Amino acid sequence: MRKILIVLPALLIASPAFAQEAEPQVPPELTDPATVHKLAGTLQILSQAVLNMKVGGLEAALEGRDATPQERNLTVRDLARRKDPDFDRHLQQKVGQAGPKIEQQMLAMQRALPEMMRNLHDVQKSLERAAANIPDPTYPRR
Repeated sequence: MRKILIVLPALLIASPAFAQEAEPQVPPELTDPATVHKLAGTLQILSQAVLNMKVGGLEAALEGRDATPQERNLTVRDLARRKDPDFDRHLQQKVGQAGPKIEQQMLAMQRALPEMMRNLHDVQKSLERAAANIPDPTYPRR
């Protein structure tokens, strides 16, 4: 009997601690600097792929004519060079600057994510409460 008197209050005191949910965790990928380097490398590869895309035939088709052999080989890079002869150098500079910007954005996301997750959890709980109060359509009407 004495054991119950000691254990029961201890269980009642500890129960709120068990009821609290764990703090949302930021995925480790969002905090890893290697992810930033991978993203920057991927950005470089994607930009090169887009720049090498041939669009001359599309331009001719939009004008309602067949593309010339020279136009068939026209790429996005060629079109960009028409406006900026130093396009490749400028693009490389911008892509090089993307790494630090991506890292800053990931750090900002890392700081904001726990609060966003808590807010989403609160929204989920509110929706669950609202759904629990929806009348059952199969319940007989009076």
